[in-house]
Amino acid sequence: MTTPRKPHRPSVREPAALEVLGERSDPIAALHAAHETAAVLLHTGRAADDPAVTERLLGLGEEIGLSTMAELWSSRPARTLPGVLWRLYLLREWVESDPDGVAREYAAGIRFTEPNHAVAGVDPPGPQEVRRVADQILRGLFVGDFAVALERAAAFCHVVSSGRADITHGSRAVIQAGRLQKMADDLGASARLWRAGTLQ
Repeated sequence: MTTPRKPHRPSVREPAALEVLGERSDPIAALHAAHETAAVLLHTGRAADDPAVTERLLGLGEEIGLSTMAELWSSRPARTLPGVLWRLYLLREWVESDPDGVAREYAAGIRFTEPNHAVAGVDPPGPQEVRRVADQILRGLFVGDFAVALERAAAFCHVVSSGRADITHGSRAVIQAGRLQKMADDLGASARLWRAGTLQ
């Protein structure tokens, strides 16, 4: 009898490296599952009013594995509820896996995007601070203003993208910065959709 393998995290964790997984055998069922699980997760977190539930939801990526989340949510468009949840969990995982690198790029990007820095709220821009803000952003989905959490995430990505473009050289870095910028734009647009009641 074989022992079931524990879910593992993918080796590539950056938001700039989002990949669409292979199509499931029933794409309609997969689409419904993605949106239903995202809605249930969000409703559960926002209705619980229990810090223990919130902490468990924050650690969901570690508990079930990002690969499981990816199977559910990563193929959905960025400006949908499952697309947003996937990006925010991936953002938090990326910051957790490389706080020094993220903090370095964030610090370099401040002078180009001062208003976004004020919204993101990373001060001073050190490794512990970027980790704290990534946690606050994800926590805000469940216990705060959902749109504000998305706006903070968007601002955070804008700053890091600008810093990466400034201090990292080569075409790969430019492409990654562009993808991070696109993620920021999508998160900002999703905040507006949430306020309009149309983010699904």
